[in-house]
Amino acid sequence: MPVTVLLTGFEPFGGDPINPSWEVARQLDGCVLAGGQRVQALQLPCVFSTAWPMLRQAIETGPAPALVMALGLAASRTELCVERVALNWVDARIPDNAGEQPLDQPILPEAPLAWRSRLPVKAMAQAMQAVGAPAAVSYTAGTFVCNQLLFLLSDYLEQHPGLRGGFMHVPPFADEAGARGVPIGLQTRAVRAALEAALARQHDAALVGGTLD
Repeated sequence: MPVTVLLTGFEPFGGDPINPSWEVARQLDGCVLAGGQRVQALQLPCVFSTAWPMLRQAIETGPAPALVMALGLAASRTELCVERVALNWVDARIPDNAGEQPLDQPILPEAPLAWRSRLPVKAMAQAMQAVGAPAAVSYTAGTFVCNQLLFLLSDYLEQHPGLRGGFMHVPPFADEAGARGVPIGLQTRAVRAALEAALARQHDAALVGGTLD
């Protein structure tokens, strides 16, 4: 059996009928990437207390993954964003799907303020741009369930150096008129390209990046 890529997306939250992160992950479930790795998709609950335990269980009980990539929706963004930093902080603007709304508190009190992604984030963004998708490196994953999942995954990766993983935010889908969003087909191709770039490279591309504000 080919080594798998474990690709997750979240269930709908905030009253939305779908979550593009899961729809993209579901589109890629079972596909075989350029390097021969098979994608296994997993839907996670948008719940602080259960998202990470479910992902950890999948990592530890399923086929050993070559890469763990979590996807989440960023409703205000217009690009697919590879997250570089996980912040050890949670401050929920709205309740999660279980009604939990933690405010202004660390995720792991004894852990560092932040963890940095060890994936080739610039190369991943470049790969998505090469298939025609708007993409960028992001320096904030927010302070909701997405960031908490990334931080707990990153903390786990620090203790398991043979495993690689990270997080990407996806924008909403384009509506029928093509306004505000990125079509599901293009998002799916872009995420696939990013996964292949992450698997193919141990070191990032030397590209201009960063932000001025």
